[in-house]
Amino acid sequence: MPPTPDAEHTHLTPQERAARGRAARALVPRTDHGEYDPAADRPSPVDVVERQSASRLPELVPIRYGRMLQSPFRFFRGAAAIMAADLAGTPSSGLRVQLCGDAHLLNFRLLASAERHLMFDVNDFDETLPGPWEWDVKRLVASLAIAGRANGFDAAQRADVVRGTVRSYREWMDSFARMRTLDVWYSRIDADELYAALRDQVDKRTRRRVSHTLAKARTRDHLQALEKLTDTSDGRLRIAPDPPLVVPLGELLPDVERALLEEQLRELIDRYGRTLPSDRRALLAQYRVVDMARKVVGVGSVGTRCWIVLLLGRDGQDPLFLQAKEAQESVLADFAGPSAHANQGERVVAGQRLMQAAGDAFLGWERVEGLDGRQRDFYVRQLRDWKGIAQADTMTPDLMRLFGRLCGATLARAHARSGDRIAIAAYLGHSDAFDQALARFAEAYADQNERDHRTLGEAVRDGLVTAALE
Repeated sequence: MPPTPDAEHTHLTPQERAARGRAARALVPRTDHGEYDPAADRPSPVDVVERQSASRLPELVPIRYGRMLQSPFRFFRGAAAIMAADLAGTPSSGLRVQLCGDAHLLNFRLLASAERHLMFDVNDFDETLPGPWEWDVKRLVASLAIAGRANGFDAAQRADVVRGTVRSYREWMDSFARMRTLDVWYSRIDADELYAALRDQVDKRTRRRVSHTLAKARTRDHLQALEKLTDTSDGRLRIAPDPPLVVPLGELLPDVERALLEEQLRELIDRYGRTLPSDRRALLAQYRVVDMARKVVGVGSVGTRCWIVLLLGRDGQDPLFLQAKEAQESVLADFAGPSAHANQGERVVAGQRLMQAAGDAFLGWERVEGLDGRQRDFYVRQLRDWKGIAQADTMTPDLMRLFGRLCGATLARAHARSGDRIAIAAYLGHSDAFDQALARFAEAYADQNERDHRTLGEAVRDGLVTAALE
């Protein structure tokens, strides 16, 4: 049977589950998590990324390398596959959850719930898979240490940010361990309530920044996307070109191939609706497809096939933007086991629905045949809907400390939905042993990330790989 999140706890009493977590400490002491030593046979980071690139659009791969070259933090965002192999060699308590798989700090952001509340939640699930809960926490704290270095934080400030993040995860997991199961499931972080609770704990400058971020997120809707991403040509609304990052279908391929691809994408949107609940299928049916474009997204995802689709409802001021993104096998699969889902798009959707409190009304999946005859899996979601992303490069130590605490709480809630929250809480305990250990791990891995970033730069200089600088 394919691996699943830890389900052993379902037939145990709370006392037995807590004992299970404490017993894991004897096998894997919490202090052991502070160690990171690269394996003697660790592959070249460039080789790992190149293996990923082999299945991607070759004309876009140089953009990915160019983005990863910009800074150690940008490199880290594109290095989920590299870190997955490294994490597989680190200590694990043996307790499994549904992992985000790429839990760096920018994959936590503001999102709209279906009820039109502004929430804070995990966002990106391209690599989601069941696995050791520690892997998500370690990727999160490493990202904070790397971002802190980029911002000029000293070692004490970075350690304070990391310890606060892990303490938040630990304390919130303890809170979830004491809750009834349905209370955990319905738990969510409402952005406005959070701001009201925290505003007296931060300075005036931070309050202004947070308030501005909340207000800005609410403007990032379909009407703003319509204004930003489209223009009118010959009286028809079209997605505006911004090559090579946004290329409308009509400019991408010759007429015959373009017509075939357009037909395939229309079928994708039509068929993927079958994976939506019946009420959402009825909602989607009220829209018609009017244009499509290929879009370059993120850092680690660059080179995968990603399409944005413009649909209209009542009229030209009633838009819906969908993003259909190729889903490949998770970078964790070689180390945590294969997915229970044969369709990688379904894997992404199932993981997102399990971990995320604020679900996307249009989230679904489909498999389509490309022009080359190969079957590829996709998941579909809204392109933007009240989404707000943090600006890591402008964070002060106080703001990053606050943001890290929020990420730690959010990740604990996401893990508590699928794993044995009582055992994990018992393993973590009430001391700061795990907090201190991960502060050491984060610094050690930030060193490794800087070495890997330099290795990529050397490969580009030596002509081994090609980077397109934006």
